[in-house]
Amino acid sequence: MQEIAVIAEPEAARSALDPVRARLLAALAEPASAATAAKKVGLSRQKANYHLHELEQHGLVELVEERRRGNMLERVLRASALSFVISPAALAELAPDPGRSPDQVSARWLLALAARLLREVGELVRGARAAGKPLATFAVDGEVRFASAADRAAFAEELGLALRGLVAKYHDTEAPGGREHRLVIALHPSLKKPEPSSPTTSEEQ
Repeated sequence: MQEIAVIAEPEAARSALDPVRARLLAALAEPASAATAAKKVGLSRQKANYHLHELEQHGLVELVEERRRGNMLERVLRASALSFVISPAALAELAPDPGRSPDQVSARWLLALAARLLREVGELVRGARAAGKPLATFAVDGEVRFASAADRAAFAEELGLALRGLVAKYHDTEAPGGREHRLVIALHPSLKKPEPSSPTTSEEQ
């Protein structure tokens, strides 16, 4: 089972987004029969079998084993991944294009870059998995608190200068056997964490 699978086909995305099928996928994080999965999500076995067949057709569910139960052959299934994300490739012509209007300070362009990143890495993961080879990637995730908008702008300028220096140092257009890599750096405000609710005192009750 994969840890994360990227869904790129429109029909597979439509199937995974169905609320009932999404619950079945969650129920099949561990192998289970159709009857067991149906019980977990509150469906009849017949309805569960219908939805499971559709999920299996799109590679979202896979067969683990078949076992004999009296006169019946019971199929044990599991989700093909623990988690799923839908690639912008599933949207075809509607997918954003970062080359359309590049703007370093535009949130729309940042979203377009993120969409391209998801699409391209999804394709690379599928190709590496099919070839049985590892995929070399690197990512950094962190938070920084700026005292002012001026400090944020200065940070972005210094970061850009440092990156341009690193790229100039290591970028080699002539190296035989070299391979191009995509570099994406993003900076955006963190989402505000919800305020913890204060306990109700006896006087407030």
